[in-house]
Formats: sequence, structure tokens, C-alpha cells
Amino acid sequence: MNLERFPRHALTFGPTPIQPLRRLSAHLGGKVELYAKREDCNSGLAFGGNKIRKLEYLVPEALAQGCDTLVSIGGIQSNQTRQVAAVAAYLGMKCVLVQENWVDYPDAVYDRVGNIEMSRILGADVRLDTSGFDIGIRPSWEQALQDVRAAGGRPYPIPAGCSEHPLGGLGFVAFAEEVRSQEVGLGFTFDFIVVCSVTGSTQAGMVVGFAGDGRSDRVIGIDASAKPDATKAQILRVARHTAGLVELGREITDRDVVLDTRFGGPAYGLPNEGTLEAIRLCARQEGMLTDPVYEGKSMHGMIEMVRRGEFPPGSRVLYAHLGGVPALNAYSFLFRNG
Repeated sequence: MNLERFPRHALTFGPTPIQPLRRLSAHLGGKVELYAKREDCNSGLAFGGNKIRKLEYLVPEALAQGCDTLVSIGGIQSNQTRQVAAVAAYLGMKCVLVQENWVDYPDAVYDRVGNIEMSRILGADVRLDTSGFDIGIRPSWEQALQDVRAAGGRPYPIPAGCSEHPLGGLGFVAFAEEVRSQEVGLGFTFDFIVVCSVTGSTQAGMVVGFAGDGRSDRVIGIDASAKPDATKAQILRVARHTAGLVELGREITDRDVVLDTRFGGPAYGLPNEGTLEAIRLCARQEGMLTDPVYEGKSMHGMIEMVRRGEFPPGSRVLYAHLGGVPALNAYSFLFRNG
């Protein structure tokens, strides 16, 4: 595998810590050992998160092309756009963000708090759009790119979740290599890796990275899009493309991509009762916060798989905490009693 030929602009603190979730493991019966890799603590840039790791491989291209404006898109409470705004500020670039109405959540302050509040503080040009949820290329984003060009700027396009970007999967190939290095120090290898999936490139990068030691199908994606067919197709497509980039040496097939569709409902950005229970349980057992859009759903998935005995006894399971906790502020009514 040849990841080193791609330039990387360091935006993270370094390898993210792997933390044993001892109390949660014990609470769930003690037959499975749970760990978390803390991508939510990976950077000093606006609380970090999984997109920072991806952006490390996009930034060199933006700088080489002489771009002056990062242009990205997401929902109103997008983690992606908050992280792009932070990276732009750090690099001294402008930032234009399209924030579409991806979640049917009528809270009066939903578009004023959490991620979008931070993006505004970071100086981004935030443009609200009424369009609904979709993981593909959006006309509103293409219009924002054209607006920057028309004003004499040089935009660098960063699609939702970085997933449609040709280099969008590289960051989590690096994640897999980082885990392998940490496993040497731990003295064991993880049997399963649990990760949330929506736009797909996080899981796609992991699938490619862990294919290097035969664990691609041990990456358990938990769908949070509630449109799993589109998400799985995108994971497979991005993984195949990324495998070619890094010269994996074998084709990625449908069998490599595992996506659990049981926990994503009722819709993207809307938690179910299991999501909320998982958020509270993880917080009260481990002091580790997760959010209603992404990590609460993947945490719910992992907890239920343990409860149902779907991991063999003795398994060591690594939960990839991708960040996103700032979105909790937008759902404060749901947690008004804790």
C-alpha cells in the first residue's frame, strides 16, 4: 500500500488516543472488551473530528492550486462545515459554506447554535438553503463555487463529508495504519471496528486501510443516513477508487463493505429512543459524550450488538468516535431533563 506518495498537511495533534471503555464493557456483561479511538480529540481546530483527518490530504492540493477560498456544504448542524471553517481560518483562507435543511427539526434556535454558531464565529460566509438531505453533488454548492469565481476568487471545492472528493478516502486509510501501529504497543489486534457512515468516505478509507491485513469486513459501518442503499453504494465506490490510489493490490468487492441498517431511523439527523438511551448510557458510564446525528447512532448500534451477542465472547471492539458533540446544543430540548 502506497499512502506516502500523497502530500499531507498536518492539522491534527498526532495519533489519537485509544481509550478502554471499562465501565461500559462491564455494564454490558463483560464478555466483550470495548475501546474508543478518540477522533473527537484529534485537533485544536474547533473541536476537531473526522473531517480534519480527511482535510489533511485535501489542503496540499488547495494550496498548490493557489486557491483562496474553501467552499463546502452540509446540513445546518454539519460537522463538516464547522471543520472546514476552522481549517480555512487556520490557513488564512476565506470560507463559504452552504448549509441545507437536511433535518426536519423545528427547534427555533437550530440554525443559531452548535456547529453553525462556531462556523459563523470562525468567519465563514454561511448561506442557508432550504434544500433537503442528499449525499451527492448539490446545485446550491455548485452555485456557491460560481459566486466565488464571479467575485474574482479562487475556490477550492470540498463536497459533503469530503466523500465525492478524489482524495476523500485517504485520511482513513491513514487511520487504519495508525491503529495497526498502536496495536503493536497494546499487544493485541482489534477484532472489529465500529464506525458511523453517512456520506461514506470515512468507512471507505477504513475498508481499504484494513484490507491490508484482511480486516476490511471487520469494519462494521452503522448507517445514520436512513438512506442506506445510497450510502453503501457510495462507500463501495469511494473504497474502490481509494484502493486504486494507494495501490492496494486487490479489488474491493461488495463483501468488503458491511453496513448495518438497523439504527439509522427515523431519518438523518433525528434520533430514535435507542439513540438517546445510548448517548445517556455512554455518558454516565464513561463520561464520553456522543451526539444525536452520528455518534449516538453508532454507539447505539455497538451497544445493541453486544447485548444481542453478535460479537463473539472475548472480542475486542474499537469504536471510532468521529466527533460531532457540538451538535448536542441544537437538540437541548431532548435533554432538558438530562
